[in-house]
Amino acid sequence: MSSMPNFSKMDLPRIKRIIAVASGKGGVGKSTVSTNLAMALHFSGKKVGLLDADIYGPSIPLMLGIKGEVNQATTQLPLNLNGLLVMSMGFLVPKNKAIIWRGPMVHRALTQFLTQLDWGDLDYLVIDLPPGTGDAQLTLTQSVPLTAAVIVTTPQEVSLIDARKGLEMFREVNVPVLGIIENMSYFVGDDGKKYLPFKSGGGGLLARECSVPLLGEIPIDPKIAECGDDGIPIRARHPDSAVSTKFSEISKRIVEELDSSPMMPALPTLEMT
Repeated sequence: MSSMPNFSKMDLPRIKRIIAVASGKGGVGKSTVSTNLAMALHFSGKKVGLLDADIYGPSIPLMLGIKGEVNQATTQLPLNLNGLLVMSMGFLVPKNKAIIWRGPMVHRALTQFLTQLDWGDLDYLVIDLPPGTGDAQLTLTQSVPLTAAVIVTTPQEVSLIDARKGLEMFREVNVPVLGIIENMSYFVGDDGKKYLPFKSGGGGLLARECSVPLLGEIPIDPKIAECGDDGIPIRARHPDSAVSTKFSEISKRIVEELDSSPMMPALPTLEMT
């Protein structure tokens, strides 16, 4: 196996902790989790930034109600949304324009977002990584001084297979994994019963197999999609909902884990045969 390229780590002394939110595949709600996790940390009193690192398919602008390009001449970036700082390629290009870049261009754009914009003093920067484990993802994880990563999956096996790959990617670059978030875990019907449309226990099984915590299980709620389409994350619009409570619990657990282990040891590097 050929060795991976080495990138020098960016110097970001004003950002205390950088958390990458990742998944091995698309469609598991990673951006929804990233946005609401950042909101939960923000509402807990932390100084928080949210970076949409999905250059090819940015979705966070829609989730936060930012429609169309921003005027770079008159708008300060990152955007300040009631104290939550946000940056995305979606702020800079028309929403229907395809970004056709190779890995080095993605690396350059991310470097500019992180080092040439004034993020101020942040307690947490949440980075919504693109799905997958290809060149762009490796470049991001190797060049950004990540504190830790969170893996998002859904309960079914097809998602778990790819989530394992995402987790192993972080092992390869020696980034600690805080744990697994299982999204779309269940829903509660009008009859008050709990239903499991995508099986159950997959996230917990993956966590046990990989010796990392299961940080939480996010239920299915139509309000999540409704709020995302309206540009107001559920954690902001329905703060007392079951979903918002779960995000608050997960964010609290992440803070506690990092506070108790400020110098988290990296996961062991796998032996590749």
